[in-house]
Amino acid sequence: MNIYDYSVPKPNGEELKLADLKGKVLLILNTATGCGFTPQYEAIEALYEKYHDNGLEVIDIPCNQFGHQTPGSDEQVHEFCQLHYNTRFAQMKKSDVNGANELALYTYLKAQKGFNGFGEHKLSKLLEDMLTKEDKDWATKPDIKWNFTKFLVNRKGEVVARFEPTADMKDVEAKIAELI
Repeated sequence: MNIYDYSVPKPNGEELKLADLKGKVLLILNTATGCGFTPQYEAIEALYEKYHDNGLEVIDIPCNQFGHQTPGSDEQVHEFCQLHYNTRFAQMKKSDVNGANELALYTYLKAQKGFNGFGEHKLSKLLEDMLTKEDKDWATKPDIKWNFTKFLVNRKGEVVARFEPTADMKDVEAKIAELI
């Protein structure tokens, strides 16, 4: 299996087939509307505007699994993002990225690029302490740890990077620029 064997549900009940995006650079991320990382929408929209015409596609998958920070319907999430961040990239149906009901795409993404730490960020210790309370072995598992975890896929369909929410968006942009 490869990335193009997967699809993601859209809010209208249709499926976005990743095979339709062959040859594009994909930024796939799980998002939330009420999270400390939610302002990253601004940087993500700026990346979309800057690189979309050169082949970048953003696949935004709202998720309510982390602190229940994505309340509301798909329509409410979409309205929030457009109102506050003027997002133009596609938002998918709110979905799970971990556990029994996780999207098959996320099973694949996590198998390709596991967790590699939160790095140096003012919220790293807070996230680490919180996750340790839930599972002392959390750092050894590939699961998505929090909202705004990003996967970058090159034009050949290879998952080339995973960025935790604590990653500097300048590093995300630098990697996108390499691939475009």
